[in-house]
Amino acid sequence: MSVALPVHTGRVTFGADDGFHAELKRRVRAELAASGRPALGGARMYLKSVTILIWLVLSYGLLVFTHASWWQAALLAVSLALAVGATGFAIQHDANHGAYSGNAIVNRLMGATLDLLGASSYLWYWKHNIFHHTYTNIEGMDHDLDAKPFGRLAPDQMHFPAHRFQHVYMWALYGFMLPKWHLVDDFQNALEARIDNNRIPRPRGWTLAQLLAGKAVFFAWALVIPMFFHRWWVVLGFYGLTAFLVGLLLAVVFQLAHCLEEADFPHLPEGAKGIAGGWARQQVQTTVDFARGNRLLTWYLGGLNYQIEHHLFPKICHLNYPRISGVVAEVCAQFGVRYVAHDSMRGAIASHWRWLRQMGAAK
Repeated sequence: MSVALPVHTGRVTFGADDGFHAELKRRVRAELAASGRPALGGARMYLKSVTILIWLVLSYGLLVFTHASWWQAALLAVSLALAVGATGFAIQHDANHGAYSGNAIVNRLMGATLDLLGASSYLWYWKHNIFHHTYTNIEGMDHDLDAKPFGRLAPDQMHFPAHRFQHVYMWALYGFMLPKWHLVDDFQNALEARIDNNRIPRPRGWTLAQLLAGKAVFFAWALVIPMFFHRWWVVLGFYGLTAFLVGLLLAVVFQLAHCLEEADFPHLPEGAKGIAGGWARQQVQTTVDFARGNRLLTWYLGGLNYQIEHHLFPKICHLNYPRISGVVAEVCAQFGVRYVAHDSMRGAIASHWRWLRQMGAAK
């Protein structure tokens, strides 16, 4: 039996800042000034980007243009999937937030790596920068909660009997997120000029051209070019494998930041238009850090294991997140705002598993 719950369809407002957000900004500015590091990317960011892009090109080139055995090809597909994920986490993400460089043209160019990977940077801006970062964990407003009808990720979503098993099957379904994004979501959002319950400007002119050109280039390198060297069913199989691995990786990283036992899911009664707490408080309480001491994971994820810091300061380059995390935790303690960080990725995965089980339990 499903249970219908009210879904918010209008603009949500937040309460006035009680000094928490202002103090966060003051302390973080002071910390960055004392460190002497730029708030935006610099030489370290360029070096990191070059490293990741070389990794991506080499993985693709060896997979497509060499006569590898099946197990070598499988390993290369895994390498390509990891390189695509790193490009998304550590390059386009900063760039499309305006945190990669102080030069808007550089941000646009590096942000376009998302288009070349098959997803529209224009629609990402609305879906991620605007709706997810503003209305985090609010059902009907935050698209990242939408796994319906197969998954129930938030208390305000409808419950179906099959959800009792979602803690088992959702891990496999996460892998289909990227193919759906490539083939369905962007086209649907552009045609409907809507993302969930949120209206967006319909892409026209240059934005529409960039969307279509990005799709064309992506499908050319992902499918068309490889078919000149390999049988079509082999190409489709390796596209499916690589896209599945990237989708699983992207989905899990998001879930470990927002869909856990420790994260809040603000409930808005039907007709309500606002949240009493300030925006910054809501960002901290709906977000969880994990594995902050793992330097390799931090490098690979583009600092997205420091999700609290990212949500509070999305226009600061991710290379600064480890440095400012201590300041953020101190200010949270000063203002009585709950700050949660799992010591390991394994602990965060376990928390997400328990959350899936809790959300799938019969109501």
